[in-house]
Amino acid sequence: MNKIIQQQLDRYAAKDGNEEEHALKEIIQELALYALWRADFFQVAAFQGGTSLRILYGLSRFSEDLDFVLKEPEPNFDWTAYLKQLLLVFEEYGIEAEALPKGSLDKPMRMAVIKDSSVVNQLNLSFYSAPAGKKLKIKLEIDVNPPAGSGFDFSYLEFPTDYEVCHQDLSSNFALKIHALLCRGFIKGRDWYDFNWYIKQGVSPNLCLLKNALLQAGPWKGQGDLAVDNDWLKGALQKKIDSIDWLKAANDVAPFLNALEQPSLSLWSARLFSQKLSKLT
Repeated sequence: MNKIIQQQLDRYAAKDGNEEEHALKEIIQELALYALWRADFFQVAAFQGGTSLRILYGLSRFSEDLDFVLKEPEPNFDWTAYLKQLLLVFEEYGIEAEALPKGSLDKPMRMAVIKDSSVVNQLNLSFYSAPAGKKLKIKLEIDVNPPAGSGFDFSYLEFPTDYEVCHQDLSSNFALKIHALLCRGFIKGRDWYDFNWYIKQGVSPNLCLLKNALLQAGPWKGQGDLAVDNDWLKGALQKKIDSIDWLKAANDVAPFLNALEQPSLSLWSARLFSQKLSKLT
């Protein structure tokens, strides 16, 4: 049995198979972050997105992917060398995983995927039972042509041992979440869950970064005269809120929440999120 991973899993006190599977994925995510730190990845890149909120700030929902941005644009970025180091670190902890780049190298979002079926065989699991051949999958995604204006911060993590992660500051992370809310071509309830979290924390978005992101990709691409201020932002978000199928949005996020949070999803509506939007500063 892998003692250090078992101890980490036990801390989750999972109540069913879904929670235990999410806990296993999160353990792999944190091992991946540690491995990337060992590979000096955070000298050139920063952690961001919903998983960063979960791991660094205690966001309640689980998350599937590890999202990053380069600190400076680099069209020739390649995951290969970092993934090689990642696999070496995984081996130190008894995990025999696969890690491969995916997708085209000519796109601004570069992806890689980690697949593992070895960790479940090393642990005492209470609920989760994987079908034969099923692998836990973690997607890594990095923006190699990030919009200008992001701020960065640093945090220390403790599993599997002490290490440091560079990440977007909350204001910048919020700005790119809003960009996703306004520009994503499909409903993703997890985005709106995170939006609600930012509002509760009193975070103000980095409007300079948001404007640069909107000019770079989405319906406002290339509109240099776009005035992204608080009034414009509230108007654009209200229009989006009024267009959402909130039942569909709630159903998207439901599998990533524990049982205690499920009842509040019945409140998801344009009225609820309009009220949340009124608190945005």
